[in-house]
Amino acid sequence: MDKLKIATAQFEHKSADKAYNLTIIEHLAQQAAAQGADVIAFHECSITGYTFARNLDKQQMLDIAEHVPKGNSTQKLIEIATKYNITILAGLFEKDENDNLYKPYICVDKDGLVAKHRKLHPFINPYLTPGQAYTVFEIKGWKCGILICYDNNVIENVRATKLLGADIIFMPHVTMCTPSSRPGAGFVDPQLWHNRENDPTSLRLEFDGMKGRSWLMKWLPARAYDNAVYTVFSNPIGMDDNQLKNGCSMILDPFGDILAECHTFDDSFVIATVTPEKLIQAGGHRYISARRPELYRNIIGQQHEAEQKVVWLHTEYS
Repeated sequence: MDKLKIATAQFEHKSADKAYNLTIIEHLAQQAAAQGADVIAFHECSITGYTFARNLDKQQMLDIAEHVPKGNSTQKLIEIATKYNITILAGLFEKDENDNLYKPYICVDKDGLVAKHRKLHPFINPYLTPGQAYTVFEIKGWKCGILICYDNNVIENVRATKLLGADIIFMPHVTMCTPSSRPGAGFVDPQLWHNRENDPTSLRLEFDGMKGRSWLMKWLPARAYDNAVYTVFSNPIGMDDNQLKNGCSMILDPFGDILAECHTFDDSFVIATVTPEKLIQAGGHRYISARRPELYRNIIGQQHEAEQKVVWLHTEYS
């Protein structure tokens, strides 16, 4: 495998305004390609917006959802990828021929749709159907996987994607700055965002504290380290419906170290170069080789009752 230059982006999307969001995606993709990026990744539901969907009925969801890859948004992404010769990953809502609804994250290049992952653990809207499969595909010889937001909090999903061959896992999110039972969690006051030019310090303290980045750093590096994978984390910045999101889009290497991170309040991206050597050098490579699945195969595979609760439709928990 050759070196691969990956960009991860963050921007303030507009709810249900696909034309606007695709314009921003194109602008950032153009800039990233001009700086040598082979790939650019955007956040979960970056084409459609996310949190506003908690209030939509099924018909409204069907109206905002599209067929993939025949829908206009996928075709527009392919057009952008072709124009700037860059691979693009972005998210939206999907409907199939039977009006089942999904939340996919798709990868396209100049040749068309490369991959589609349907979120395994969707909960922003009750009419969404969970995906039923892991997703592994190739970008320029690199084996890649996709896990969307909460998919990454179930650690078995990350390990399974790695065991299926993924050396890069794209992890699009809309997360942080939301309440949970975890001490220190909670919403960030939108007024701080609106006043960010006059008082950036107060906003940055909230974004980087336990409501935001400090929570992320409790688990994201571990996913990369334990599995010896590059992780590409993408997250929006700014207002998502009535909730404020803090960005922190970043790329981590198989040692769990941050290679690049977005630090501004602007629509932006960062680029990191991934190299194959670290996949073998990192400790996680040895740990995977040392596994003894005969000890825990029947334990990990046990049936249990899921505890995904309807309350999550109103507030996304960290």
